Amino acid sequence: MGKRKSTRAKSAPKKKVEKLDTLFCCPFCNHAGSVECTIDLKNCIAEAACFVCKESYSTKAHALTEPIDVYGEWIDECEKANEGVEQPPRDSYYDDDGEYA
Repeated sequence: MGKRKSTRAKSAPKKKVEKLDTLFCCPFCNHAGSVECTIDLKNCIAEAACFVCKESYSTKAHALTEPIDVYGEWIDECEKANEGVEQPPRDSYYDDDGEYA
């Protein structure tokens, strides 16, 4: 008599993990892909810097810090700084043709 063949359940295919962005849009000059984040775990410093307008932001880093975290903190700090600032209405500076008056 022969052995029965074991019916082994097939494992589910592994899902591909999408990589997070490492280049971001600058909050000051609005150039897409101009902000690059660097993380120095040896000195516990993370920095996001725009290579077009040379603006930068640095913060403390730890083992779980990712580039998207650094960029998110920078955006949050920009929003905090602009919290009480009112912008003039756009219509007062431009005429009907959209040209600067």
